[in-house]
Amino acid sequence: MTPIKIGLVVEGHGDFKAAPILFRRIGYHIDPTVPLDVQQPIRRPRSSLVRTAGDLERAVELAALKARPRGGVFVLFDSDDDCPAELAPRLLDRAAPAGMGLPVFVILPQREFEGWFLAAAGSIRGKRGLPADLAPPQNPEEIRGAKGWLRARMHGHGYSETIDQPALAAIFDLNQARTAKSFDKCYRDLRLLIERFRA
Repeated sequence: MTPIKIGLVVEGHGDFKAAPILFRRIGYHIDPTVPLDVQQPIRRPRSSLVRTAGDLERAVELAALKARPRGGVFVLFDSDDDCPAELAPRLLDRAAPAGMGLPVFVILPQREFEGWFLAAAGSIRGKRGLPADLAPPQNPEEIRGAKGWLRARMHGHGYSETIDQPALAAIFDLNQARTAKSFDKCYRDLRLLIERFRA
């Protein structure tokens, strides 16, 4: 079967390393018989993607060039203090026309990417210096400072986006993380893309 190509637009150095790992894992979880070819992400500062006219569009176009002719583009960055339900549709209106005919999806983890790890905290206990009795906080996506939450509980080293984010992305439980609405949206959007080309 011809691989489905995934183009990615991300904001941070940690996302640059973690997002490809995560998308490969989700794809395999959805259907291990469908090969995904996850491209190296296009990295741009969040502020330019949100506020600078043309930056988001150019990044999506570059990602689409990598994903053509059989694939899609995912824009993934933290919502921070913005409401994902309000910001994502506005960004999608800008991004979709730049997708060169490919499906484009905008995924905004509420607050931070690391909120997904908090939602699945039971599956990362005992890993990366985290305690063996680690439990998810209430409303993990509402926590402002998920990185700090992890850092405060790590023994032996502080949380490093470029080291710990990809390491945790490789091991956290996807089903547990789906309790976070933004992660569930990411999962469902990738499933839609896979089903589109599998059909």
